[in-house]
Amino acid sequence: MSSDRPRRPQDPFAAAEAMFSKKKRAPDIKANALPNAKELVSLRIDRDVLEHFQADGPGWQDRMNDALRAAAIVDGLEAASTEVEP
Repeated sequence: MSSDRPRRPQDPFAAAEAMFSKKKRAPDIKANALPNAKELVSLRIDRDVLEHFQADGPGWQDRMNDALRAAAIVDGLEAASTEVEP
């Protein structure tokens, strides 16, 4: 061990403060690497609306996405290609 540096910091209180007072920066939100990739979200929906989409069985999430997309297009969203999966 080198004799030119002390074994412990000169001021342990200052070292502890420096360690725990570092401000952590929020992670940058990056755009998806894949165009038109779907994102996992948590969404609260009225029970009757959910039952309506689930009534036809599997694929209800895709049907709900299609309905939301249609409503967004009516509201001014530019129509985009939704061909992600075959």
